[in-house]
Amino acid sequence: MNETDPQDGDRPGWLFRLKRGLGRSSSKLAEGVGGLLTKKRLDAGAIEELEELLITADLGVDTAARLARSVAARRFEGDAGAEVVLGAMAGEVEAILAPVARPLQVDPANKPHVIVVCGVNGCGTTTTIGTLAGQFTGAGRTVMLAAADTFRAAAVEQLRAWGDRTGCPVVAAKTGADPAGLVFEALEKARAAGADVLMVDTAGRLHNKADLMAELQKIVRVISKLDHSAPHDCILVLDATVGQNAHNQVEAFADMVEVSGLIVTKLDGTAKGGVVVALAERFGLAIHAVGVGESAQDLHAFEARAFARSLMGLEG
Repeated sequence: MNETDPQDGDRPGWLFRLKRGLGRSSSKLAEGVGGLLTKKRLDAGAIEELEELLITADLGVDTAARLARSVAARRFEGDAGAEVVLGAMAGEVEAILAPVARPLQVDPANKPHVIVVCGVNGCGTTTTIGTLAGQFTGAGRTVMLAAADTFRAAAVEQLRAWGDRTGCPVVAAKTGADPAGLVFEALEKARAAGADVLMVDTAGRLHNKADLMAELQKIVRVISKLDHSAPHDCILVLDATVGQNAHNQVEAFADMVEVSGLIVTKLDGTAKGGVVVALAERFGLAIHAVGVGESAQDLHAFEARAFARSLMGLEG
């Protein structure tokens, strides 16, 4: 495990931060499995308790049943330690996550590559955009940001701050302006400037508010009028602390726009980290990145093995 990031000096490395961020989730699982194993054998009753434990850790009913069946089928010896059982479950979780662990890729054939970022209020869309913008510019790409949350002046100012920090121009309008019109203007400017990436920050919206969801659809339609292939990515940001309610959010947003991938934030503030696994199994959408803190370094490309083993409290 990398204990520090070379670029950050003494700052703890990503694997360390991931394991620490998932600590509340992993401790719940590790303690529960350890308690079950005090029974000395994983009989039918213990397997049923294991399944219930996994459900309470927000892995979802289907995933919990799959993992419990796998543990039962392995017929562990009576003296099998908690780490052995957790390791077996980590392997199963990795198999579920591997197909959806896909980093966000910018296609150089798109000029610009348009990324719309959406989510409910408070999930962290603006911070996510700023962090991604920094990563893209760090890789040598030119990025333009569109402040399509025209309802809150604070949201525009937050995006401007990220623009200043990352060296990315921000296209904004007066408070209350039409978000779709702002995005149309931003795409025209990004094209004229030859930008590699245009990232659109949309207003946080409750997934059960029909008028706001329709507005998101309008933004996507306007983008498509200028570029039939765009948006090239429509990313839904999910706050891990909402647990199983994240399923409702994915369903609602996917009904309105073509969600291409997920980014899950705030995993450090919850014992519900298992929801990432449940989302992967149910929806099969790409999971581009996960966040375990407030800083830019705490959002990292999603890695199936690292996540699975950290969720179970195991070393990478």
